Amino acid sequence: MKTIKSIEDIINNYDNFIIDQWGVMHDGTFGYDHAFNTINILNSNNKNLFIISNSSKRSQSSIDRLPQLGFKKNSFKNTVTSGEMIWQLLKKKFLDDKNKKNCFHIYDEEKEDGLDFRDGLNFNFVEKVEEADLILACTPFINFQPIDYIPLLEVAYNKEITMYCANPDFETVESNSSKNVFCMGAIGEIYKKMGGNVIIKGKPDVSIYAETINQINLEKKRTVAIGDSLFHDIQGANNFEIDSVLVKYGIHKDLNQINKLIKNHQITPTYIIDKFSI
Repeated sequence: MKTIKSIEDIINNYDNFIIDQWGVMHDGTFGYDHAFNTINILNSNNKNLFIISNSSKRSQSSIDRLPQLGFKKNSFKNTVTSGEMIWQLLKKKFLDDKNKKNCFHIYDEEKEDGLDFRDGLNFNFVEKVEEADLILACTPFINFQPIDYIPLLEVAYNKEITMYCANPDFETVESNSSKNVFCMGAIGEIYKKMGGNVIIKGKPDVSIYAETINQINLEKKRTVAIGDSLFHDIQGANNFEIDSVLVKYGIHKDLNQINKLIKNHQITPTYIIDKFSI
C-alpha cells in the first residue's frame, strides 16, 4: 500500500477510473469541492469515468441526482447502483409468476424514492414479515437501530425467507451526522450470521463491475477503483482484479485502525489518499 497525496500522482497510470459516491464525491447532500476539481481534471485528460455505488436507489435516480450534488451527468460513461442490480434481478426472476410472491419491504418512508423502487416489480407488498415470501431490504426503517431488527430476522430465519439486499454497505457518511450511520448491509450481515440467505449484487460482488464497464473493452491493468470502504470498494476491486485507492475522508479515517483492518481481513488497497483530490 502506497500513500499518495493527489490523484494526479497516478493519473498517467490509468485510463479507467471507477469511483464510489458517498464519502468520495459527496456526503449525501453536498458535493465536495475537491471532488469537483478532480472530476474536471480527469475529464480534461480524457479518462473514462464510471460510478459504482452501493446505493439502494435505481441507477437513473442516482444519475438524475448528480446535478443537484454539483456534478455533470456527462462526466461519467456509466453509473450503476446496487439497487439497480437487485431490481433487475427481482424483475427477471419473478416476472412470470402468476401467483405473486409476498414481499416485505424495508425502506425509509421519509426518502423521496422509497416507494418508487417497487415500480415494475411483480409482488404483493405486505406489512408483516410473517406473511412474506421474501424480504427486499433497501434503507433502514426510521428510528430503527440494528438490534431492533432481531425479532424480525428471527421470524424470517425460521420461515427460511431470502433477503435481497439493495445496499450492501455496512455504514456510510452523512452531512447531518457526526458519526457514520449504518446501512442495510449491516442488517444483511446480521441475518447471514444467523444462518439466513442474503443475496447482494453490489460491491464487493464482481457482477456490478462487469455490468458497469460493459460499454468498453476494458484493460484491467489500466483500471483503478476509488472508494472509502475496505469491505466493499477495496474488496470489490481485489475481487475484480484491479488496482484500488482507499480514501480516508469517508468511513475509515484513522490510519492505525485501517492498518489493523487490512491485517485482520487481508484486504489491501494499492494506494491510500486523504481525499479524492488533485
